[in-house]
Amino acid sequence: MNDNKTTGQRGEELAADWLLGKGYQILARNWRFRHWEVDIIAAKGRCLHFIEVKTRASLRYGRPEESITRDKMTCLKNIAEEYQYQHPEWQYVQFDVIAITITDDHLRELFVIEDVYF
Repeated sequence: MNDNKTTGQRGEELAADWLLGKGYQILARNWRFRHWEVDIIAAKGRCLHFIEVKTRASLRYGRPEESITRDKMTCLKNIAEEYQYQHPEWQYVQFDVIAITITDDHLRELFVIEDVYF
């Protein structure tokens, strides 16, 4: 397994733990439809959250959240539409980003951007 993949998986684990600690219910991880994927689908109250997790082991190439492109946000919108089609009971949807920086496999920073609008 390459370092980027290991770092990404570690970040997703940390994000899921953080969400559970904040009272979210994890409904799916790495949910795929066609060529789209979302890192975490979670619920809190009556709101369904589509969460993109970005993890970096250093800031050499910028902060994790800076690597989210317009194409990735379009992907999240498309996958959310499909998930809602398959699960029509969810009326309220929110897009969130969790940006994680880890050092030596330890959490250095976890930054949440809630209700991303695009």
